[in-house]
Amino acid sequence: MMGVSYRSIRVWQRNRDVFFKLWRSEIPGFFAEPLLVLLAMGLGLGAYVVLEEGERYVEFIAPGIIAAYAMFSASFECTYGSYIRMEYQKTYDAIITTPLNIEDVVAGEIFWGATRSLITAFVVLIVISAFGLVSSPWALLALPIAVLAGLMFSSIALFFSSVAPAVYSFNYFFTLFITPMFFFSGIFFPLDGFSTVIQNLSWILPLTSVANLTRAVVSGHPGDGAWWGLAIMVCITAIFFTLSLRSMKKRLLK
Repeated sequence: MMGVSYRSIRVWQRNRDVFFKLWRSEIPGFFAEPLLVLLAMGLGLGAYVVLEEGERYVEFIAPGIIAAYAMFSASFECTYGSYIRMEYQKTYDAIITTPLNIEDVVAGEIFWGATRSLITAFVVLIVISAFGLVSSPWALLALPIAVLAGLMFSSIALFFSSVAPAVYSFNYFFTLFITPMFFFSGIFFPLDGFSTVIQNLSWILPLTSVANLTRAVVSGHPGDGAWWGLAIMVCITAIFFTLSLRSMKKRLLK
C-alpha cells in the first residue's frame, strides 16, 4: 500500500463528519437527478423504444443509472471536492502536519469517494425499487459493485486532481472522459446495437464493466454478467491508486 496506514480512516472520518453537517443540502442531490433521468429517459423516451424479449426500456436503463451515478458521485467528490480541500482550504497541508502522511490523505479521500458511491447506489436502488423495477434479492449485490466502482473512479479522479493546474481543468475531465462513458458504456443502449469497433472500444471504458454487472444482478440474472469485468476494475483501481499516491505526494511536497 506504499506507506498507507490505518490512520487514513481519520481522513475518511473527517469527510464523513462534514457530510453529516451538510446532509440536508446533500440528500436532495442523491434523489433528484437520477429520478429525473429515470422519468425522462425511462418513461418518456421509453414509450417509443421497443427492446427484444419484451423488456421495458425503463427496466433496461434503471441498473445503468445506479452504475452511472456511482461513477458521478466518486468523480465529483475526488475532483472538485478534493481540489478545493487541497488548493483553497489547505486541508491537506493541515492534515500532514499531524501524524498522518500524504499516503493516508490520498487513501482516505479515495475511501470516502467510494463511500459516496455506495450512498448514491443505495439511494438510487431505493428509487428504482419504488418504481417496481427490482424483483430479485440479487439486486443487493449492486452495492458492493458500487463500492468497487467508487474505489476505481475515485482513484482515477484523484490522480487527475493531482496533476490539474486549475479547477477549470476538470471541464476536460468530465467532457472528454466521464460524459463519453455515460453514453457509450451500455447505460442507455445495448452495446450489441453498435458496430463491432464501437463495442470493442466500449469494453475498454471502465464504466462498461460496472454497468454490465449491475444490470445482471438487478435483473436477477447474475449469470448473465461478464464477471471477468471485476478483474478489469481491480486492475484499473490498483494502477490509479498507485499513481495517485505518487503524483499527489509529488505535488504536495513542492
